[in-house]
Amino acid sequence: MNMTHYMELLATNQPWNLLRFMAVPVIFAETLVAIEFLIVYYRKTSGALKTTSKVLSTLAAVYFTFVVFLPLLFTALPGIHWRTSVDFIAVWSYLLGVIPFVALALIDLGWVGKRKSPDEKMKLHFIWLTVFLVVAHVAMIFGMINPQIILKTAGKM
Repeated sequence: MNMTHYMELLATNQPWNLLRFMAVPVIFAETLVAIEFLIVYYRKTSGALKTTSKVLSTLAAVYFTFVVFLPLLFTALPGIHWRTSVDFIAVWSYLLGVIPFVALALIDLGWVGKRKSPDEKMKLHFIWLTVFLVVAHVAMIFGMINPQIILKTAGKM
């Protein structure tokens, strides 16, 4: 079966690429979601949950930027030959995950949203975390599609 570059990346060098490019970022995101739910539920603006969230979002941003995004941007992307639009969507959705992770870190480091109220910061944090989950899931869904299906479907139209 043909596969997207995204899926090929995860399938190569097992289990290391799967851990590096999928497991670690998703564990960061899902842990942050769980903490974020607790923060929202208890309306926490300080304390251990808030500190843990700040540390994790900053670590996630650093990890995704330097271990995932930049290496792929400068090593894998320049020589890529796209395997239909499905492949393009999968790869770029995945790489766009850097934006929400960096936004979360900038908020938590106080470099963005300094004048926002704690509730506004909480809302921004939740929105950016949701954006990461959406782009990550789009990447996963499109990444699992056989790119040749697009060519076969287009040929039948």
